[in-house]
Amino acid sequence: MVRLFKHYIPYAVILLCIVDFALLVVANELSWRLRAMQIGMDMGSLLARMAAHGAFGAVMILAMVSVGVYASEALRSMRFAAARLLVAVSLGVIALAFVDFVVATEQFWRSTLVYSMGLAIVLLMGNRLFFHAAFGSAVFRRRVLVLGSGARARRIEVLSRRPESGFAVAGFVDMNEGAPCVEGATPRAEIENLTRFVESLGVSEVVLALQERRNAMPLKDLLRIKTAGVHVNDFSSLIERETGRIDLDTVNPSWLIFSDGFSSGRAVSGAVKRLFDIVASSCVLLLTGPVVLVFALLVKLDSKGPAFYRQSRVGLFGVPFDVIKLRSMRSDAEAAGAQWATKDDPRITRLGRFLRKVRIDELPQAWTVLKGEMSFVGPRPERPEFVADLEAHIPFFAERHMVKPGITGWAQINYPYGASVEDARNKLEYDLYYAKNYTPFLDLLILLQTLRVVIWSEGAR
Repeated sequence: MVRLFKHYIPYAVILLCIVDFALLVVANELSWRLRAMQIGMDMGSLLARMAAHGAFGAVMILAMVSVGVYASEALRSMRFAAARLLVAVSLGVIALAFVDFVVATEQFWRSTLVYSMGLAIVLLMGNRLFFHAAFGSAVFRRRVLVLGSGARARRIEVLSRRPESGFAVAGFVDMNEGAPCVEGATPRAEIENLTRFVESLGVSEVVLALQERRNAMPLKDLLRIKTAGVHVNDFSSLIERETGRIDLDTVNPSWLIFSDGFSSGRAVSGAVKRLFDIVASSCVLLLTGPVVLVFALLVKLDSKGPAFYRQSRVGLFGVPFDVIKLRSMRSDAEAAGAQWATKDDPRITRLGRFLRKVRIDELPQAWTVLKGEMSFVGPRPERPEFVADLEAHIPFFAERHMVKPGITGWAQINYPYGASVEDARNKLEYDLYYAKNYTPFLDLLILLQTLRVVIWSEGAR
């Protein structure tokens, strides 16, 4: 994987995206030529059209990122990729057709866009067929030697088999941890010189995957490997890089303290984030105000109780605040006290189920963002009634409150709706990754992929 703006992206995804962009430019140029030939129009200079082709490619790439075309599932399944690709190209064409309607430019005629849509789908699917065959091997992946043969080594072996994985395991070294969990591990006693063994395998990274440090770390071996120019990594850092989350089962305070991340130099990015929140929340309130009012009336007609409800949540630095939502549950939903929402929760009203599915109940939270108590992107704020219990059972849970909570977040686009302590633990692993690796680029990525969650109702409950 490559680290771009502190966020890890698989090499396969980057290369796939670059080739996709080039194919989109080709599709748009061929469509332009075909339409020009049909109407007898002078084609002019290719260079003069490159800006429009670039805009076409950029819009399509953004649409593809938004609906999950580059998600891990799309790399595993051609059927999944085809479905998402069709939706993405359709959305991109609709957006460009709207631009053509407003601006009346010659570059995005609807007839040309129809041709571009067909050609793009054919070329992009062909590209995926090629990548499915090419990335079945270890080409484009870094070769890794794993020191360890226990449960952690087994997890690394499983990760390496994913199509989007950025590494391939060249071998395992049994460091005398007990019964090995992986097959074919080479006993350390059989390796006379570990540094030469690493060089003979041609690996670019060595990962230490010992179980709970029960054995002394092979410091002398690791030092020699490091000075030989081979990257040395630990298990927790590999999991963070490959999964986009912090593994709570293996991290400790010292790792969080000394690892790269939680940068204090966020004054500029924080100001940009706040400016975006103000502008975006103002636009959302103005554009969706009529929609919210209509559904507020429908909520009143659908069931007894107020159209809106306030609920206390824990915000930045643990300071409580109130969120405002359209009511989606019965007014007596918590007569017996606070409780987790469940699948097919009987407390949800008929209209409320629709509101939650399309996220309309979340729209009034734009007011909370405008006030500065929330952001558009950040960990979802928890209720005070749950926080005390979660902090007692989940390590580092309080650290998520060092980041302003958000309407959407890294956990929301990567993990389904959570309704238990175990779900909260899993989501915390993504929240910690966001807090550790925050940049405006990661915020943009989350905002784009939120569209995927809304369209396919992923995580809605």
